[in-house]
Amino acid sequence: MTHIQESDDMDDLRISQAPKTLREIALERVRSAILEFRFQPGARLTERDLCAQLGVSRSVVREVLRHLETEGLVQTIPHHGPIVAKLDRDAAAQIYEIRGLLEASAAFAAAEHAGADAIEKMGTAMNDIESAYAAQNHRAVLAATTRFYETMFLCGGKAVAWEMVQRLNGRISRLRAMTIASAGRHVSGPAQMRKIHDAIRRHDPAAAATACREHVARAGAIAQTLLSQQQDS
Repeated sequence: MTHIQESDDMDDLRISQAPKTLREIALERVRSAILEFRFQPGARLTERDLCAQLGVSRSVVREVLRHLETEGLVQTIPHHGPIVAKLDRDAAAQIYEIRGLLEASAAFAAAEHAGADAIEKMGTAMNDIESAYAAQNHRAVLAATTRFYETMFLCGGKAVAWEMVQRLNGRISRLRAMTIASAGRHVSGPAQMRKIHDAIRRHDPAAAATACREHVARAGAIAQTLLSQQQDS
C-alpha cells in the first residue's frame, strides 16, 4: 500500500483560512462603499437595489444592514428605512477623545513591553501605509493602519482596550477615510505615526504616548474642519 508522505513539501496543501461566506463578501462590499463615500451620508439603502447591485438574496442584505447598524455605519429611520448614517461633529469629537485616551495608553504600554517581532511588524505596517499613500490606495491605507494599531495594542497587553476600539471601528474607519483623503495628509499622517513607532522602538513610553495624543488631536481637528464644510454645503 502506498502512503502519502507527510513532510514540509506538503505544507502548501494546508487550508490556512476558511473561505468567505456570501454574507461576509457582501458585508465587505457595502462597508467599503460607505467608507469610500460611494454611498453618501444620508443616502437610502433599499433592499431591492442592494440585492440587484450585490447579486444576493434579501435575507443576506438584511443581515448585512443589521451588522452595519451595530457598527454605526447604517441608521434605520422609522417609516423610512435604513440610510447611511450621517457624520456628526459631536459624535466625532467624542470618538477622537476616546481614541486619544486609549491609543496613548496603548502606546505607553507598547513602549514598555514590545518585543522585536512586534516592533518589526509595526515597521512593516508603516512601510505599507506609506506605499499605499503613494499609490493613492486609501483602502490599503486603512487596512495597514488597522494592523499597526492592533499590533500596538496587543503587544502592550491592551487586549480589552483593543476590543473597545473594535466596537467603534466602523465609525473610526469612516472618519479616518475622510481625513486621509485631505490635502497634505499623505505626508503629515505617516510622519506622525512614524514618531509613535520610533518612540516605541526606543522604549520611550512618555514620548510614545505624547506622539499618539498629537496624532489623534491633529486628525480630530481635520475631521472637524471637513465636517463643518460638509454641513455648510
